[in-house]
Amino acid sequence: MADDVFKALADPTRRLILDELAERDGQSLFEICARLATKHGLGLSRQAISQHLAVLEAADLVRTRRDGRYKFHDLNTEPLERILTRWLRPDAPEGTP
Repeated sequence: MADDVFKALADPTRRLILDELAERDGQSLFEICARLATKHGLGLSRQAISQHLAVLEAADLVRTRRDGRYKFHDLNTEPLERILTRWLRPDAPEGTP
């Protein structure tokens, strides 16, 4: 699972999508596309953004829910927390690498 997360985070566009969802959760594909275009100057198609979202969803970093005809995307940080705690040692003094 960690490999999927690292692969998903390797792409700068996917990191921007996660940043946008961190700022405002529960966005539709159209909202995400608009925010990426206006804030970051990305002129990617809805299909390209949808494919990026599919990679993030496969890594469980994004959860998608359907409400009527629309799909909304929410950020899920649980996979990141699992990776972080993997390297944290509770017995290590503060500042220890």
